[in-house]
Amino acid sequence: MSQATSAELHIDPTQFPGVDVYTVAGNPISHSRSPAIHKRFAEQSNQKMHYGRLQPALDQFKTAAQAFFAAGGKGMNVTVPFKLDAQALADVLTPRAQLAGAVNTLRIEDGKIFGDNTDGAGLVRDLLAQGIQIKGSRILLLGAGGASRGVLGPLLEQSPKELMIANRSNAKVDELVHLFGGLAGSLDVALQAVSLSDLEDVGKTASPFDLIINATAAGLSDASPISDAAASNIFTPKSFAYDMVYGKITAFMQQALHRGARVSDGLGMLVEQAADAFLIWRGATLADAIDPRAVLAELRTS
Repeated sequence: MSQATSAELHIDPTQFPGVDVYTVAGNPISHSRSPAIHKRFAEQSNQKMHYGRLQPALDQFKTAAQAFFAAGGKGMNVTVPFKLDAQALADVLTPRAQLAGAVNTLRIEDGKIFGDNTDGAGLVRDLLAQGIQIKGSRILLLGAGGASRGVLGPLLEQSPKELMIANRSNAKVDELVHLFGGLAGSLDVALQAVSLSDLEDVGKTASPFDLIINATAAGLSDASPISDAAASNIFTPKSFAYDMVYGKITAFMQQALHRGARVSDGLGMLVEQAADAFLIWRGATLADAIDPRAVLAELRTS
């Protein structure tokens, strides 16, 4: 959707009388595949609904979201850069949204806005669907921003042997280890923090890793968060490299491929987190009526 009109970026629920209206909010948002995903879920489960796009100005998320719900909107997915704004907007947060420190799914009920975070669950389901063994594995998570925080809890709950977080800033990664240390300890998972430069030193990482997840946005600008020296240290043909960026072979994925590792982009995570949001809005009883993997296969070929 390269030439989106103003109307296509600012959905008005009053224009769809008698239909439940949902949207994805972000800036930019014209590229989002969420409308196509939710359209297919609605078709699979015979739901009468409309799903659009909303692109608030960078400092206008709260105003735009409140206007959407006041006009009758039922639910909203939230993407970059508004997940923290969505958390602040919500009247009630689910436990996983509280732990994630960010919200990607909003719904309204009895005048209250509820915030949830389905990113981590979506990532885990995509990994498992691809045959990746998380339990007992060594995981390296690149980045310590909102994307990492959103998936840490669900990853830890899968009981890997070790989860190492690498980031450029020590302060951010140390904060994550502090926040999630209790959960990791209760599950007997070794949770550690290192700098990105430490990945070049095998003595500091005891590399290689079974699963390496890029939760940074480096792929959006055709860059990788790690050096080639680090890549040689952490990847083997037995590794699985996962980049949350979707729609292209990123520099991070290329580094992994050059060392014989399997790779995946984040499109499956997008579809799986959307499935969770759809069920939050339309009801868990529809779980057997939707087929996220079929939707993913359609997107891969479209």
